[in-house]
Amino acid sequence: MKKWLLILALLTTLTGCGYNDFQRLDEQTKSAWSEVLNQYQRRADLVPNLVATVKGEANFEQETLTRVIEARARATSMQVTPETLNDPQAFQRFQQAQGELSSALSRLMVVSERYPTLQANAGFRDLRVQLEGTENRITVARNRYIQSVQEYNVLARSFPTNLTAMVFNYDPKPNFSVQNEAAISAPPKVEFGTPAAPPSPAAPATPAAPAASR
Repeated sequence: MKKWLLILALLTTLTGCGYNDFQRLDEQTKSAWSEVLNQYQRRADLVPNLVATVKGEANFEQETLTRVIEARARATSMQVTPETLNDPQAFQRFQQAQGELSSALSRLMVVSERYPTLQANAGFRDLRVQLEGTENRITVARNRYIQSVQEYNVLARSFPTNLTAMVFNYDPKPNFSVQNEAAISAPPKVEFGTPAAPPSPAAPATPAAPAASR
């Protein structure tokens, strides 16, 4: 009887100190992270077909294409494990690699606007729509992960659940952050098409006629 009372008291204590909440939020965070990885993989799978289509365009900027290929290689070569969620350095490297691929793909889309035949290519248009849809899914998945991590970290830092976190080594988890805060704080450059032609030089003034002599 004493044994069961002790077990009941222990379970009550664990529930009150947030132990079960840590388990729930940890699983929720892992699930949200899996969806983030799933969407990033979906994007990576689209890149080879996109590159192959763009290669068919004559005189396309090779530097832009090379950046996409190299960025994808770096992003897909990273070993992502469940421990990545608890390793701020590894998480930052993962975030940086995915950010570089996002930047390279964005540049590719901008450059492609200069090639009418590429824009008219049905295969390219389809890939572009798929890529845009995937980027939207990535944003949604990241937001869910950010919310899950926020809930977990608040629990890990609040009293008295922070005591449970210390006992069971439930450290706060790293979260997505802005890569370049200085860049987003700078005012955007606004360009209105091609620059206007410089004004033509003013015609020289006609000299005044000399006054008539008296």
